[in-house]
Amino acid sequence: MTSTTLAAPRQRRRFRIGHIMVYVVMILITVLWITPTIGLLVSSFRPADDVKTSGWWTVVTNPENARFTLNNYRIVLGIPLPDRPVTSGTRVGMEVALINTLTVALPATIIPILIAAFAAYGFAWIDFPGRRPLFILVVAMLVVPLQISLVPILRDYVALGLGGTYLGVWLAHTGFGLPLAVYLLYNYISTIPRDIFESAFLDGATHFTIFTRLILPLSMPALASFAIFQFLWTWNDLLVALVFLGAEPRVQVVTQRLLSLLGQFGQEWHLLTSGAFISMIVPLIVFFSLQRFFVRGLMAGSVKG
Repeated sequence: MTSTTLAAPRQRRRFRIGHIMVYVVMILITVLWITPTIGLLVSSFRPADDVKTSGWWTVVTNPENARFTLNNYRIVLGIPLPDRPVTSGTRVGMEVALINTLTVALPATIIPILIAAFAAYGFAWIDFPGRRPLFILVVAMLVVPLQISLVPILRDYVALGLGGTYLGVWLAHTGFGLPLAVYLLYNYISTIPRDIFESAFLDGATHFTIFTRLILPLSMPALASFAIFQFLWTWNDLLVALVFLGAEPRVQVVTQRLLSLLGQFGQEWHLLTSGAFISMIVPLIVFFSLQRFFVRGLMAGSVKG
């Protein structure tokens, strides 16, 4: 029996062991990641007294004493309870906050994508003076913390009358998201074969025609990938909304309303569990709708050929 024949079963065993180890690690990571979410979900259906006096795992360890209720969700959504009528002072109004957040998140996602796509195409395929230094300057803005620019921008907004308006928040999110968007889209657009552009130019197409009819359809993976990042960031943002929108209830977004759920001295913190799950519905829909583009967009530009 040759050494090659003896080595083959040994290699197969190592291959199987490697696969098993990968699955074990993946299962461990999944359990560690999903356990807090399960705890949050269970706590959102428990009465306030149970949440404050015992951990969520007691539902599993002591199921005969477990109690569940929908009152937390009713309070968050502003539905009156027999023992707790909803008034203007106690109404949470999460449905209004959801609409406000959509009003902020959708334009703050679409606007930077369009601007960054134009810029990435120009940096990748249009030859103009100073192209490389400008691109380096745009990408270098990724290292600038947004916190240091909040006060100067707020002063300008107050002078221009944009404070407390959705337009101000849209412009802020657009400015903060553009460097990453340009970088990601440039990596993808620059890998598109040059032959496509040469054929289009021979047919008399302009740069705008090429961009709208070729670049945008071909760049859908990268566009969807950044859209997920930008939408989740704007949806979960608290700092920018707090600075530029203010704390007026009629314009509050979900994160601001979740903060107000704490109540005085944090006595109503148990309502955060149900409020958090309500706020997670839209991001989950967006992520699972675009997740097939996610990996393709992240891998854009990593391999050429």
